[in-house]
Amino acid sequence: MLPESVLRTVDLPVADRFEAWTQRLGHTHAPMQLASDRAADYRGHQRLIGLGGVAVWPATFDHLIFRRTPKLVRQSDPEAFHLSLLLRGEGMAAWGRQQAAYRISDFHINCSSRSWEVATGPDPVTIVGVEIPRALVALPTGRADQVIGRRISGREGTGALLAQLLVQLASDTGPYRPPDAPRLGTVVADLVTAVFAHAVDDDVRLPPETRDRTLVLRVKAFVNRHLDDPELTPAGIAAAHHISRSYLYRLFQAEGLSVAAYVRDRRLANARRDLTDPALCMMPVHAVAARWGFPRAPEFTRAFRTAYGLPPGEFRRQALAAGPGADTSVRGRSAK
Repeated sequence: MLPESVLRTVDLPVADRFEAWTQRLGHTHAPMQLASDRAADYRGHQRLIGLGGVAVWPATFDHLIFRRTPKLVRQSDPEAFHLSLLLRGEGMAAWGRQQAAYRISDFHINCSSRSWEVATGPDPVTIVGVEIPRALVALPTGRADQVIGRRISGREGTGALLAQLLVQLASDTGPYRPPDAPRLGTVVADLVTAVFAHAVDDDVRLPPETRDRTLVLRVKAFVNRHLDDPELTPAGIAAAHHISRSYLYRLFQAEGLSVAAYVRDRRLANARRDLTDPALCMMPVHAVAARWGFPRAPEFTRAFRTAYGLPPGEFRRQALAAGPGADTSVRGRSAK
């Protein structure tokens, strides 16, 4: 599991809740003045997940007004960008005369080096926040600052990739180990850089390693959307991203993968999940296979047995007999 700390104001005496929330958010990003019409009995829940130099913090909280004043900026500036992905509720922000309102799946972006005011709506909001040092955003400072105040969508393009990663991290950190934290921080920093670069039409300024890692994430997202297509091939994947097959191969080789193996492994993982799902117990094995891009049952059986140590039918029988929550871990060697 990744390094994580949690604050639930309901665990505290009522009189201490709002002050604890104020101190927590001041530590999470930078010192702020907070106000709320719910301050007398404030409800807030934040998880702070450490990813090396980057922090991700899922949170749900009552109505709140955040103010970072010029005086507070002068007193303390950690020189960090902040991003909030809005998942529930509504909010608006102001930087002097500049204002922006946010919808579900929009990103709000500000930084600790500027004064601002943010207000949420009357109902509780749910966000996933990101704190990232300026030094980890691989764009010139002047260019990166142009993103502040823009409303960036998390529903399409690089914004969607970043949003998907943040939601996945927020939903479950269990599959990750502490050594994964700095590597995940690098992935988040690369995606933030790509989102900023796209917003200011500055893709050509991305460092090659950042551009390549971001492209790999785009390719993987494309593959996972098209796993049901039996004609999903390296040639088609490369064409969809306007790159050559040889370049596609090099991108995956840098991660110790082959394109074909990645596609196969993702298909097998999804088929394995369906075979252990009681709700799909009446779906024939060959239909599960076809659902995930294996139109030929013998080919699926061989690949599944190699990956998981049992033919798919037997694997399903044992998994369903064991019941929900039982260990269905791989008993054979994983596909390479």
